[in-house]
Amino acid sequence: ALSRAAVTPMSVAHAAAVTTAPHARAPAHPRASSASRTRVIRRASTERVFAPSDLALDDLTALSPLDGRYAGKTAALRGCFSEFALIRARVYVEVRWLQTLAAIPEVVEVPPLSVEANTFLEDYLKNFSVAEAAKVKNVEKTTNHDVKAVEYVIKDALMTQPELAKIMEFTHFACTSEDINNLSHAIMLRDGVATLKPEMTKIIDALTKMSVEHAATPMMSRTHGQPASPTTLGKELANVAYRLARQRQQLAGIPLYGKMAGAVGNYNAHMSAYPNVDWQAVAEKFVTGLGLDFNPYVTQIEPHDYMAELFATIERFNTIVLDFDRDIWSYISIGYFKQKTIAGEVGSSTMPHKVNPIDFENSEGNVGLANAVFAHLAAKLPVSRWQRDLTDSTVLRNMGVGFGYSMLAYQSTLRGIGKLEVAADAMAADLDVNWEVLAEPIQTVMRRYAVEKPYEKLKELTRGRRVNAEGMREFVAKLDIPEEGRQSLMALTPASYIGNATAQAKDIVNKLKEL
Repeated sequence: ALSRAAVTPMSVAHAAAVTTAPHARAPAHPRASSASRTRVIRRASTERVFAPSDLALDDLTALSPLDGRYAGKTAALRGCFSEFALIRARVYVEVRWLQTLAAIPEVVEVPPLSVEANTFLEDYLKNFSVAEAAKVKNVEKTTNHDVKAVEYVIKDALMTQPELAKIMEFTHFACTSEDINNLSHAIMLRDGVATLKPEMTKIIDALTKMSVEHAATPMMSRTHGQPASPTTLGKELANVAYRLARQRQQLAGIPLYGKMAGAVGNYNAHMSAYPNVDWQAVAEKFVTGLGLDFNPYVTQIEPHDYMAELFATIERFNTIVLDFDRDIWSYISIGYFKQKTIAGEVGSSTMPHKVNPIDFENSEGNVGLANAVFAHLAAKLPVSRWQRDLTDSTVLRNMGVGFGYSMLAYQSTLRGIGKLEVAADAMAADLDVNWEVLAEPIQTVMRRYAVEKPYEKLKELTRGRRVNAEGMREFVAKLDIPEEGRQSLMALTPASYIGNATAQAKDIVNKLKEL
């Protein structure tokens, strides 16, 4: 028998050998022996394989793949959503508020700033560096409060300029942390959207280009996975381009709100110090001066409703991307598209012939991660107990995660589109073996000419059956309809029965301009 203490990952195989050796006592029951071995394995599997280690942070040791494996692909978002970006935005808001106070005549203790003082502040903002942000993090170790640490570091900087040193205590005047945070987050989101939108546009542009190029390339439609009335490749791509463009347009129209109303939204502290100042008017001018929309009704926090709207819109865009990814994946699997091979690229570690649709699969996976984050943000952020709780704080630090996985998804989809080669011959062959799809136009023309039970007759001919060109034309030849209608149907083929799909595809450029 092995004691519990003796069991280690390296001893499992040995333990199994000992318990099954010929000279070992036979177990009372085969199940008992199996259960014993299972218990040994389960105990062994709880042991660590690698000892704990404190690894220096780089691309190989980053906890999140956004900052590790995919760091190069998401680097543009660091300036929008990193810890540095948040600290820089907070500093920006604090400095702008100090300048605003200096412009209020009633706040006599903060006189109008000289050119030299304003130049100092502008240079401080312009040259704010990672090293300066590190000072904030160092102070935060003592304060255990990130916004207060920002205030202290700004005051240290103001001490070096005599004029500003005299008014440094007006840094963060009458502010609650959320006055600074909500404006900082709005600024970060504005920059983040500005960074993400060009990636959205690249997908829309690529699909629009393909739509026009393949406006007349006939293709079988499939509803419920079964052959349906034909379309063109260009028109189906135009559908996606238009859907995406609508969401991009809605994203551009979402206002980013801000507040500067103090601890519970009533300007209590402001009015206690300077009761003759119209602080709500000051706050509105300040917020709009930052390029944001002013929210007049708030608690300690700006309620984040606009954030929910924004994240939900990106989520919808992403869902359309996912829908496209899956459709193209399916079309590749039935041979409608070929994929360009890249020298040196491997499709499978064991099957050399494989050219897998990995870009669309990667996009689908990253969309799932992005939308999981955005869905939580949109559902959680508008909810805060009474005038405020802190649950939004840690959640808001993950805005960049949703943006990062979205960017990865867009890049993967775009890369996949770039590898596609249209297999028009395969599409044509698929149409040619599905002549039964012409049951729809035939029964429709029969209705025009009052032929009895047109739908039922075509149903009897085609439902669940293969009908070739000869069989379909033989049916049409026997119809009691005017010769003009008969000849029109006789000339029809699955490839030509595409309605106005070609015109729709060619018109996508104009329709996008109308949005």
